Amino acid sequence: MIRVLYLAACSSLIILIFLCLAWELRLAPVQAGGSWLALKCLPLLAPLFGILHGRRYSYQWASMLILLYFTEGVVRATTEQGTARWLAIAEIVLSLIFFGASVGYARLTRPAVH
Repeated sequence: MIRVLYLAACSSLIILIFLCLAWELRLAPVQAGGSWLALKCLPLLAPLFGILHGRRYSYQWASMLILLYFTEGVVRATTEQGTARWLAIAEIVLSLIFFGASVGYARLTRPAVH
Protein backbone atom coordinates (compact mmCIF):
# COMPACT_ATOMS: atom_id res chain seq x y z
CA MET A 1 0.00 0.00 0.00
CA ILE A 2 2.87 2.39 0.80
CA ARG A 3 4.31 1.79 -2.68
CA VAL A 4 0.97 2.63 -4.33
CA LEU A 5 0.68 5.87 -2.33
CA TYR A 6 4.29 6.75 -3.16
CA LEU A 7 3.71 6.23 -6.90
CA ALA A 8 0.42 8.14 -6.82
CA ALA A 9 2.03 11.10 -5.06
CA CYS A 10 5.09 11.17 -7.33
CA SER A 11 3.18 10.82 -10.57
CA SER A 12 0.43 13.29 -9.69
CA LEU A 13 2.98 15.91 -8.59
CA ILE A 14 5.08 15.55 -11.74
CA ILE A 15 2.01 15.62 -13.99
CA LEU A 16 0.71 18.69 -12.15
CA ILE A 17 4.01 20.50 -12.72
CA PHE A 18 3.83 19.79 -16.45
CA LEU A 19 0.13 20.66 -16.56
CA CYS A 20 0.79 24.09 -14.99
CA LEU A 21 3.56 24.80 -17.48
CA ALA A 22 1.61 23.63 -20.53
CA TRP A 23 -1.54 25.43 -19.39
CA GLU A 24 0.05 28.84 -18.96
CA LEU A 25 2.57 28.66 -21.79
CA ARG A 26 0.70 26.87 -24.56
CA LEU A 27 -2.74 25.33 -24.03
CA ALA A 28 -4.82 28.18 -22.58
CA PRO A 29 -2.63 31.05 -21.35
CA VAL A 30 -4.23 34.10 -19.77
CA GLN A 31 -2.45 36.23 -22.39
CA ALA A 32 -1.66 35.22 -25.96
CA GLY A 33 1.87 33.88 -26.27
CA GLY A 34 2.10 32.66 -22.68
CA SER A 35 1.91 34.27 -19.29
CA TRP A 36 3.96 34.76 -16.16
CA LEU A 37 1.44 32.52 -14.38
CA ALA A 38 3.63 29.65 -15.58
CA LEU A 39 5.80 30.50 -12.57
CA LYS A 40 3.08 29.02 -10.38
CA CYS A 41 4.74 25.64 -10.96
CA LEU A 42 7.89 26.73 -9.07
CA PRO A 43 6.51 26.05 -5.55
CA LEU A 44 5.72 22.50 -6.71
CA LEU A 45 9.41 21.94 -7.41
CA ALA A 46 10.33 22.59 -3.75
CA PRO A 47 8.94 19.30 -2.36
CA LEU A 48 9.72 17.22 -5.48
CA PHE A 49 13.13 15.95 -4.32
CA GLY A 50 11.78 14.95 -0.89
CA ILE A 51 8.69 13.31 -2.38
CA LEU A 52 10.78 11.29 -4.83
CA HIS A 53 13.05 10.17 -1.98
CA GLY A 54 10.15 9.19 0.28
CA ARG A 55 10.84 11.76 3.00
CA ARG A 56 7.85 11.79 5.32
CA TYR A 57 8.28 15.45 6.27
CA SER A 58 8.08 16.48 2.60
CA TYR A 59 4.81 14.60 2.27
CA GLN A 60 3.44 16.36 5.33
CA TRP A 61 4.11 19.94 4.30
CA ALA A 62 3.47 19.35 0.59
CA SER A 63 -0.02 18.10 1.46
CA MET A 64 -0.73 21.61 2.76
CA LEU A 65 0.94 23.34 -0.20
CA ILE A 66 -1.18 21.40 -2.69
CA LEU A 67 -4.34 22.91 -1.23
CA LEU A 68 -3.40 26.20 -2.93
CA TYR A 69 -3.53 24.44 -6.30
CA PHE A 70 -6.81 22.79 -5.43
CA THR A 71 -8.22 26.23 -4.59
CA GLU A 72 -6.93 27.74 -7.81
CA GLY A 73 -8.46 24.87 -9.75
CA VAL A 74 -11.86 25.36 -8.14
CA VAL A 75 -11.81 29.11 -8.79
CA ARG A 76 -10.73 28.75 -12.40
CA ALA A 77 -13.09 25.83 -13.08
CA THR A 78 -15.99 28.03 -12.05
CA THR A 79 -14.84 31.17 -13.88
CA GLU A 80 -13.10 29.95 -17.06
CA GLN A 81 -14.60 28.60 -20.26
CA GLY A 82 -13.54 25.94 -22.76
CA THR A 83 -10.08 24.41 -22.55
CA ALA A 84 -9.11 26.40 -19.47
CA ARG A 85 -12.06 24.94 -17.57
CA TRP A 86 -10.98 21.38 -18.40
CA LEU A 87 -7.41 22.14 -17.40
CA ALA A 88 -8.69 23.52 -14.09
CA ILE A 89 -10.68 20.32 -13.53
CA ALA A 90 -7.52 18.31 -14.23
CA GLU A 91 -5.68 20.47 -11.69
CA ILE A 92 -8.38 19.72 -9.12
CA VAL A 93 -8.19 15.97 -9.75
CA LEU A 94 -4.38 15.88 -9.63
CA SER A 95 -4.25 17.95 -6.45
CA LEU A 96 -6.80 15.67 -4.77
CA ILE A 97 -4.85 12.57 -5.78
CA PHE A 98 -1.65 14.11 -4.45
CA PHE A 99 -3.31 15.23 -1.22
CA GLY A 100 -4.84 11.81 -0.53
CA ALA A 101 -1.64 9.96 -1.40
CA SER A 102 0.50 12.32 0.71
CA VAL A 103 -1.69 12.09 3.77
CA GLY A 104 -1.92 8.30 3.41
CA TYR A 105 1.84 7.95 2.95
CA ALA A 106 2.62 10.17 5.93
CA ARG A 107 0.17 8.23 8.06
CA LEU A 108 1.46 4.80 7.11
CA THR A 109 5.12 5.76 7.57
CA ARG A 110 4.79 7.42 10.94
CA PRO A 111 7.05 6.10 13.66
CA ALA A 112 5.65 3.39 15.89
CA VAL A 113 4.53 4.58 19.33
CA HIS A 114 5.89 2.50 22.18
